Amino acid sequence: MAVTTWAAAGAAVAVPDPRPLALALVVATLVSFSVLLCRRGATIVVVTVALAFGAAAAWGAASTAPTRALVDEVRLDGGRQLSVSVTVTGRVDVRPDGSAWFDAIAENVTAGPLRVGGTIPARVAVAADARDALHAIGLGSTVTVTGRASPSDPTERAVLLVRAETVDATTPPPGVWGALEDVRRGLAHSAVGLPQPGAGLVPGLAVGDTSMLDGATETAMNASSLSHLTAVSGANCAIVVGAAFAVLALCGAPRAVRIGGATVVLAAFVALVTPEPSVIRAAAMALVALLALALGRPAVGVAVLSLAVTVLLVIDPWLSLSIGFALSAAATGALLVLARPLAAGLSRWMPRALGLAIAVPLSAQLVCGPLIVLIDPHVPLLGVAANMLADPAAAPATIAGALACIAPFPWLRDGLTALAWVPATWIAAVAHLTAGVAAQNLPWPDGAIGVALLSAVSAAVAVAIIAPARWRRTTAAAGIVVGLVTGLIAGQTAVRTVAGPLTVPADWQVAMCDVGQGDATLWRSQGAIALVDTGPEPEALRACLTRFGVERLDLVVLTHFDLDHVGGSAAVVGRAGTVLHGPIAEVADQRLLDDLADGGARLVTAEVGMTGTIGATRWQALGPLPRAEPGNDASVALDVAGAGFPRTVLLGDLGREPQAQLQRLIDVPRVQVVKVSHHGSADQDPELYRRLHPAVGLIGVGADNRYGHPTASILATLTSLGTAVGRTDREGALAVWVGDDGDIRLWRERSPAPDEAPASPPPSATARRRWPRCRHPGVLTSAPSSQPLRGRGRRFRPCGRPPQVGSPMKLAERIQDRQDDPASQTEVPRRG
Repeated sequence: MAVTTWAAAGAAVAVPDPRPLALALVVATLVSFSVLLCRRGATIVVVTVALAFGAAAAWGAASTAPTRALVDEVRLDGGRQLSVSVTVTGRVDVRPDGSAWFDAIAENVTAGPLRVGGTIPARVAVAADARDALHAIGLGSTVTVTGRASPSDPTERAVLLVRAETVDATTPPPGVWGALEDVRRGLAHSAVGLPQPGAGLVPGLAVGDTSMLDGATETAMNASSLSHLTAVSGANCAIVVGAAFAVLALCGAPRAVRIGGATVVLAAFVALVTPEPSVIRAAAMALVALLALALGRPAVGVAVLSLAVTVLLVIDPWLSLSIGFALSAAATGALLVLARPLAAGLSRWMPRALGLAIAVPLSAQLVCGPLIVLIDPHVPLLGVAANMLADPAAAPATIAGALACIAPFPWLRDGLTALAWVPATWIAAVAHLTAGVAAQNLPWPDGAIGVALLSAVSAAVAVAIIAPARWRRTTAAAGIVVGLVTGLIAGQTAVRTVAGPLTVPADWQVAMCDVGQGDATLWRSQGAIALVDTGPEPEALRACLTRFGVERLDLVVLTHFDLDHVGGSAAVVGRAGTVLHGPIAEVADQRLLDDLADGGARLVTAEVGMTGTIGATRWQALGPLPRAEPGNDASVALDVAGAGFPRTVLLGDLGREPQAQLQRLIDVPRVQVVKVSHHGSADQDPELYRRLHPAVGLIGVGADNRYGHPTASILATLTSLGTAVGRTDREGALAVWVGDDGDIRLWRERSPAPDEAPASPPPSATARRRWPRCRHPGVLTSAPSSQPLRGRGRRFRPCGRPPQVGSPMKLAERIQDRQDDPASQTEVPRRG
């Protein structure tokens, strides 16, 4: 029943219009019911009930179609100014970039003369500079904002995404919600004076408020499998309800009173921590687990779990695509089904109490691990040990924090908060200690392959523990599976993390990753590292970053939002400091940026003339060009230069017309390295490359691609200039750096086959270009040296002093002068 409902809900929210699917399920339910009337049987009863719940879930998703149509009538394409009045339905979450998000119900949406009213599920973002206006709001508050909005993806519960530029009016939370908001703020205020990191965990454990939690502790909690203790989860709900149940039992209350009292406490706790969908889900799962344990009948617990999942999916079909909901259901099911057999198996080698203590976190990790690798491709080897050490401290911290919330006197509240701080500090210490062991976080393949491999390992571990002693062959086979899979992955990881960096030049300054048909270019200066584009797949980018020894990225540039440039962005979530991006075209683009912001990145929209520094280098944005629509021609182009650094221009996917426009807007510099535009397509302006006059041209391109990249025309242009061409399809990863003797060096991962070797420059061209006199400081000549680099690549000699980046102010003035001159304006068509 639960599986059918889950599948129907997932299918309904994954399609643009779920109404045909809902209608088909209704018809199937009626047909099955008709068969049931004619022919009784347990199987047909189960099928009919399952179809009925599936139809209900699909119909729930389809019920939002009229509201989405109303929103579409306002043509919310992200460019229209709107005034929106909403009622807050969730906690205000502050992002690392300073902006704030909250769930709400929009009642009035006004766009000029158009107005849409009703009950519209919405999600509101408020810019960092306007966030102070939200300090007094809470659940139930009314907020009026002005900004821009767009319809959300059908897979999201919110029909409307609003990005507020100003907050026009707010009201405090009314009635009981206001009182509960004061209680939550009182606890946070009481914890302010306590030492970190324990102080930041107290509000999270007690009421789910993570605003005081520092980033390092949050990262450590996630890495050590303790993320369920950073905010309200099923464990917190179970602790509170279990404490209430135990107190009533000690008072001699009958079973009915105990269950009723525990239910009341659970309802009060949910109201205190705000009844967001995640909290309601956690409360439902915790209640199911507690009921099953109280009854002592796992079979009944599984049935109740199935019913709870089914009802929640009917109420909220979008939970079917929530990884948090899947993890919650899987963890609860593991505790009900797997914990007891694991404890029995472990008791053969250790005391029963210790076996049970290990079995509880082990069962959750075995079942949830394959789901977690979808969002974080690592296996925490010490996760079970960390939970065994930290989980006992969760109960006293949660109970003391909850009691501090309802303490009638400030001195009593502060005392209870201090008591909660002690176990919270222990939990934080365990997290930091565990996360500090680098070897405990085993990298694992992501995607379907990673899920399948870890599922096989989890099943084998469970079989090896549960199988009776007489099943020696079964236990041995399970052990072989575990050893084989983990050994292969650990060996591959060791080769990538230890031997991988030894295979690339230690002095590299510019590197191009081999990510297939896409771009991913690195540059490094004084330990600071920037990445320009991420390629089409995260796994290929992860392998490249590991090979070049990159852990943290100070700057990530997304030149534009085509898949071959941003498809691997999942590999940089959580490790990017700043993200510089081009124009946004679709809701999916903003969703990608939101994921990066959730990982701690600061988002910056690129503008022509914008500058910044990475180590000793200074970069300047040469694009996106004025009036270019989102896409290839609005790529973020960069000029990077610095002392001792090969001056580099990265052209994104700019085509011929924007390349010509770029030459009219700026004084094109001579450079040592150029990232060839659009994977070496034919849509190029040869004059731009002649003016750049690069010594090295890097082309990110996939082998045997169907586009014919790189084309003969761009290769001929580069060859005529004497430019050494590096291309990832034939030569793998590439690296460029300035040697100690001042020569430019190009390294290729592999040498091309003889029939694939690039043509050499014409002899006459080489003779003309051997060590000519420099016309300008920083001009580079590219005559091949008689001393090749380690048998691979070529080296080139610069002349003059290192080039410097031009003044951004002068660049901006030149652009403005060109914009004011009608003769210089060029309309750039949108490119696919």
